[in-house]
Amino acid sequence: MRNSLGVMWRQRVLSVVVLFVVAHISATMEQEDGCRPSSCGKITNITHPFRLKGDPIGCGDKRYELACENDVTVLYLYWGKYNVEAINYDNFTVRVVDPGLQQQNCSSLPRYFLSLTNFSDAIYYYDTTDPYQASYYSFDDGVEHEHVFQHIVLLNCSHPVADNHKYVNTASCVNGQSKSKGYIYAIAGDLKAEDFEVGCHVKVVTPTSWWGLDTDRDTDTYSYTTILEALLYGFDISWMTHACDHECGNLSAQRSDCYFDSSKHALRCDKQGKHASLVLPRFREGLVQWINLGVVKNINLSHWYYRFLEIVCKIASIS
Repeated sequence: MRNSLGVMWRQRVLSVVVLFVVAHISATMEQEDGCRPSSCGKITNITHPFRLKGDPIGCGDKRYELACENDVTVLYLYWGKYNVEAINYDNFTVRVVDPGLQQQNCSSLPRYFLSLTNFSDAIYYYDTTDPYQASYYSFDDGVEHEHVFQHIVLLNCSHPVADNHKYVNTASCVNGQSKSKGYIYAIAGDLKAEDFEVGCHVKVVTPTSWWGLDTDRDTDTYSYTTILEALLYGFDISWMTHACDHECGNLSAQRSDCYFDSSKHALRCDKQGKHASLVLPRFREGLVQWINLGVVKNINLSHWYYRFLEIVCKIASIS
């Protein structure tokens, strides 16, 4: 008798728990569906997964919370605060710009040091520890791994650099350059060891997603007006892994792949995990290629690699 009562009691408790969970999920879905887009300044389409600080609980994802400060939409990323220029829900990117850059002031410079290696997917192709990624997989004629931005490197040199076309002189805009304060130059793309001039050090590295820069072509020479346009355009970061998990399920657990089909502007799920390219950790190609301590080349540098390269170059110049 006691056993049967115990079984009935457990069944009732289980039924209540199931009903509570179902009701909670339904209420959450209804609340999410009923969330209206938020707006701040020129950004009028803030909706899931994004939310604006102060939005009702259940609207958007807390990891993608934006702030509205002085009528400007702001995204806090790592140690920096960036102004949001656009949110693209078709290709799962948000474009932001460094607040140190000002449209009407060509002498303004980026405030924050940011590069590919700040993002966890620069080391692991698929990583959900960060809400944002610096790359994604696209599918057109085949699967390609693409970065959503490239670097612009600003250097401070103790002397003028005249014989290196990659060094773009900023003197036409940036005021106060002199022998005592140094001379500021800009380089589009990653800085290789062979491009490092004696007496120069990295001032800041900042991203850009502007279409007008082709940093793969070493013969291109840019004016600082072009560099500044690229800086003011800002850079994209992706939230594609969040969209993939929502569309395809947990990729890591299922060993599935997820791509962005640019022809259809939609995600594609590979449940078989034929490529397994998003779930297997790999080091990014070209991150470091060493010859010896004195001769270092073909390095795609970012973040602390720039600092380390300065030391290597100084040692090489002394020896």
